[in-house]
Amino acid sequence: MKLILLGAPGAGKGTQAEVICKKLNIPAISTGNIIRAALKNGTEMGLKAKSYIDAGQLVPDEVVIGIIRERLAEDDCKNGFVLDGFPRTIPQAEALDEMGVEIDKVIEIYVKDEDIVKRMSGRRVCSKCGSSYHLIYKQPAKEGICNECGAELVQRKDDYPETVLERLNVYHEQTEPLKGYYEKKGKLRIVEGQEEVADTTALTLKALED
Repeated sequence: MKLILLGAPGAGKGTQAEVICKKLNIPAISTGNIIRAALKNGTEMGLKAKSYIDAGQLVPDEVVIGIIRERLAEDDCKNGFVLDGFPRTIPQAEALDEMGVEIDKVIEIYVKDEDIVKRMSGRRVCSKCGSSYHLIYKQPAKEGICNECGAELVQRKDDYPETVLERLNVYHEQTEPLKGYYEKKGKLRIVEGQEEVADTTALTLKALED
């Protein structure tokens, strides 16, 4: 089965990608991970990506698409895959179509913006050992202190409410139009993200069968 997972930053689609991969025994293909792998392996597209990254620029579509094309040609993708983080835009989706890749289903993990802001802005990480906590869902025994090593807990810049809102705006502008694109093809399934990860997983697996 060839799948695309959509979802705003913080909606938890990475976790769902892992679950689907284990169930169907297919690889999860995350754009960030394969760019890092292409850089490490020194592939032609990896070297192109490196030139942009070294210059502090975004890797352009044609290079990202080239890296995806290389990855999908590998043996472990023969029985299917889960794309997580690609396509991000309509032109990238069109490029996927032009490659002749026939996507079976597109699953969006939908969580309201205000819930995502609450989830992400409540995260805290240990400044020393990196253990993660949450002000609501996973509180430390002592406020502001790591259970594991006793160091101070901090909020990452990525989790500041204003940063989260900025990332959500980019998602709504660039990626959300993909819902309409795949809905017209009859491929879109929407899963409402739940408070408990296991409940979201149950709905995701049900959407695979619909």
